[in-house]
Amino acid sequence: MRVNRNMKHKEVTLTMKKLKFALVGCGRISRNHLESLSSGKISAELVAVCDLDTAKAKEKSEKYKVPFYADYNEMLSRHPEVEVVNVATPTGYHAKHVIDLAKHGRHIIVEKPMALRVSDCEDMIAACKASGSRLFVVQQNRFNKAVQAARKALESGRFGKQVLGTVRVRWKRLQSYYEQDNWHGTWELDGGVMSQQASHHLDLLQWFMGPIETMQCLSATALLSVEVEDTALATFRFKSGALGAFEATIATRPEDMEASLSLLGEKGSVLLGGYAVNKITYWKFEEPIPEDEETIRENSVDVPNVYGHGHLPYINNVIEAIQNNRPALVEAPEGKKNIEILSALYESAASGGKQVVPGCPAVNSKLGKKS
Repeated sequence: MRVNRNMKHKEVTLTMKKLKFALVGCGRISRNHLESLSSGKISAELVAVCDLDTAKAKEKSEKYKVPFYADYNEMLSRHPEVEVVNVATPTGYHAKHVIDLAKHGRHIIVEKPMALRVSDCEDMIAACKASGSRLFVVQQNRFNKAVQAARKALESGRFGKQVLGTVRVRWKRLQSYYEQDNWHGTWELDGGVMSQQASHHLDLLQWFMGPIETMQCLSATALLSVEVEDTALATFRFKSGALGAFEATIATRPEDMEASLSLLGEKGSVLLGGYAVNKITYWKFEEPIPEDEETIRENSVDVPNVYGHGHLPYINNVIEAIQNNRPALVEAPEGKKNIEILSALYESAASGGKQVVPGCPAVNSKLGKKS
């Protein structure tokens, strides 16, 4: 860290050393990582990219002016300066890739969901612990301005006793989306709307509502020709006594409708809406404060797509955690918690909606298994 002091203007500027990053996996979500790392807004420097599909890797290489590789072991051997590796490969490969990369002793950011099985999460955590690497899991919606504002209200006690929390994900995915590659829509490598599109929103639900006591789930494949579900409904009882509801579908037609989070308490209620939980559409408390109107105005933002703007502040949080040797908001244990919930939901759905608990053995669920 360099400290520059301009005594005349009484200003202090802190300049942190840029962390050097490499990316593994140049598919759809890689753009959010690459644009964030190359934005100049955070202390990051992109060094290299890697993908087995060399055409994809070359495309990103040319756009971001860094070398590309088809083998991440070769990439890291040629670039010992890399400190953090972002993994954006198909979900079913996350465990293998993280465990392999951990052997190089680099810190790792892995896209959501962390893996498809709880046992894989445990193996990933163990591998990183053995090598001294830190493992971070992308849950960028926690960094949405609207979400951060609601979290601040929760932590300050403005809701009082929690009553009900709900999430709704009503997005559109066509058959062509699943025909772009051979892994989307499979049990072995992907999972359905719950694990891929709505795992972010399940994360938000448990982050706000707390530990889950029991849950039940029903799912269906309504419109798409895929192995997995395109629609799901679930209910929750939280240990606090509050209830929760979860609705997720990619069978919304003719276009994306919403991704929302509702929080109802004895002293107030909040609804976060938009395509990506990006707008405050309802904000009322029994004891209003002067800042409420500004909170609504300043924290409701437009987004270009359902991914939102969260990757940049998420990666910045990781950078600050590494540089200052402090916890990040979403590290491996939080990622594992999300998979425990997902696994239980899939188990309940596979069993016709029976009541389950987080982390229950996945006896009937096909998630993470060859079909």
